[in-house]
Amino acid sequence: MERIEGAAVGRCAESPYLRPLTLHYRQNGIQKSWDFMKTHDSVTILLFNSSQRSLVLVKQFRPAVYASEVERHFPGSLAAVDQDRPQVLPGALPGSAGVTYELCAGLVDQPGLSLEEVACKEAWEECGYHLVPSDLRRVATYKQARSAGLHGGSADAVWTHRSGVGLTGSIQTMFYAEVTDTHRGGPGGGLAEEGELIEVVHLPLDGAQAFADNPDVPKTLGVIFGISWFLNCMAPGLHPQ
Repeated sequence: MERIEGAAVGRCAESPYLRPLTLHYRQNGIQKSWDFMKTHDSVTILLFNSSQRSLVLVKQFRPAVYASEVERHFPGSLAAVDQDRPQVLPGALPGSAGVTYELCAGLVDQPGLSLEEVACKEAWEECGYHLVPSDLRRVATYKQARSAGLHGGSADAVWTHRSGVGLTGSIQTMFYAEVTDTHRGGPGGGLAEEGELIEVVHLPLDGAQAFADNPDVPKTLGVIFGISWFLNCMAPGLHPQ
């Protein structure tokens, strides 16, 4: 997963996943414009394995995170992307610079499937857990967070995550499901034919809060929110081990 070679960045001429647009509008009599990305809505699934008393996360390499980290360490690295061909990224960062911990998730891009059906499909493909829609509990729906790095938190913890509602207005819906080892019928890992390379991570409950609070662990806001929600709403009702 972390063996990354020949990284080069070029212009994105066309993509089935995103489309850059500009909104022109008048606000309080003042003419304005704002650049944004049209992207798909998505679902994410927080899984709790009661057999192992662990939360199920996924770990994968994110090219956008890697390129952003290269730019952060070597300012100006992305300046040449307007040229006609991809430009090799200067500097050398290990592939781990682009690896993040996330909740199981997927795009809502298949007509005819409900949000619950998409979530079940992703739980199987990414984590190897077999679910049906009735197994799911809807936790929340919110504007999806993505793009630039953002730091925030309290005096006790500084959370590092990805955020960017100024870039995209897509919606993400989070589901929760409790599973056991008997629900797991496959290895997960994503679809190789789609280029996915995903590692399934079982996070023990006794280390979940420290994991969420650790600013040195690259993770999405969904992971932080999911852990916080579980510890506040579900963990108090668990039977002591």
